[in-house]
Amino acid sequence: MEEEPAAPVSRDTLEPDMNAPLADRMRPQTLEEYMGQKALVGPGHALRQMIESDSVTSMILWGPPGVGKTTLARIIARGTKSRFVNFSAVNTGVRDIRVIMQEAEKAREAGIHTILFVDEIHRFNKSQQDAFLPYVESGLVTLIGATTENPSFELNSALLSRCRVFTLEGLKKEDLIRLLERALRDPRGLGSLKVDITPEQLANIAGYAHGDARFCLNTLEMAVKSSPQDVEGIHITDEILSQTLSRKTMMYDKDGEEHYNVISAFHKSIRNSDPDAALYWLARMLEAGENPLYPARRMIRMASEDIGMADSRALEIAIAAYQAAQFLGMPECNVHLAHCAVYLSLAPKSNEMENAYFAARDDARATLDQPVPLHLRNAETRLMQDLGYGNGYEYSHNYPHRMTDMVCLPEGLKHRTYYHPSDQGSETAVRRRIAQIHAIKDEYARSRRKK
Repeated sequence: MEEEPAAPVSRDTLEPDMNAPLADRMRPQTLEEYMGQKALVGPGHALRQMIESDSVTSMILWGPPGVGKTTLARIIARGTKSRFVNFSAVNTGVRDIRVIMQEAEKAREAGIHTILFVDEIHRFNKSQQDAFLPYVESGLVTLIGATTENPSFELNSALLSRCRVFTLEGLKKEDLIRLLERALRDPRGLGSLKVDITPEQLANIAGYAHGDARFCLNTLEMAVKSSPQDVEGIHITDEILSQTLSRKTMMYDKDGEEHYNVISAFHKSIRNSDPDAALYWLARMLEAGENPLYPARRMIRMASEDIGMADSRALEIAIAAYQAAQFLGMPECNVHLAHCAVYLSLAPKSNEMENAYFAARDDARATLDQPVPLHLRNAETRLMQDLGYGNGYEYSHNYPHRMTDMVCLPEGLKHRTYYHPSDQGSETAVRRRIAQIHAIKDEYARSRRKK
């Protein structure tokens, strides 16, 4: 569970404000109350040992909303002998950081260490991050940052290298159900009320939360406040709960890591010939507000990277889908992109075009000093003619089968083969054609040797 940063946290457990939101009142006070993240704070695990031994180092807590990043920071605050300063990256500037560091210096002179908790640390710009760096390096403060974004994308490498990254996962459904049950019986929560709610309804809330504890508790509180009450208690009906479970915003940030995660899932679903998964990930992007040209561009790449000459029509359809998205925009172009995604998913797959290019690229980089063979050069001037440009060139249309066995690669690479057609789709016919070409050129070579 998380909240917007407030004032510095006291290490003493305070009586809960019963007017505060349920999610605030039920915030765990100890590691024993903390739900989930057993791989981090379970008995014997590294982060728990750091907290219990009061040897916390600078760290980044990375995970989706509502999984306990701020809560864990508060538990650290209560368990440490250090001064704990809590602020948000949203409304803190470089000047504020300097003031905080001056206070930390005074605290150190008094023998007190400072732990600095920065919520939404990914919102810090480069200058703000740079302002932190010398104080973290010197050990004046121990930094604990919380972020929903991949730290390797959002934090500069110098700051990140001085912090240990702990990844928090979305809470499991059974953890969320236990959290709801505890809120119903705990005096800090709804324990003073008689709430009539079924196990199936609790499971429905937990299943809809997608690992977000705050969403669970907010939904339960809203359902309780919206339900009728009589002498026997508060009765939550399926109809009220359905109204309360308003559509949860899709977890998708067009500028964050999830942007790349979803397009990766989309690409890999098409590559694995799974049209249903491809449609799902496409819908996840489009319904979350992604620019439709983004998946359209990626499908143009896939058409050659993953299909290639196994079905050359894939490239035509991908380009047509991109043009349709340009002409129509959302929501009308969704069906065109779906058409393309399904076609690419069902098309035979071959990555030989990509393999061929990369193999040729590696040779090209290694042989940039190799001259173009003289017989392949145009003799535009008399000097070029005198130097032998064009000598030995064979115009293919003057020969049977419209080809010769003329070497068209540099001398050191003349036996290289880059493209190896697969046994998928149209590439079976391509394999036959290449074999035919090789046979014709071999016959030319034999004829030359006889002469």
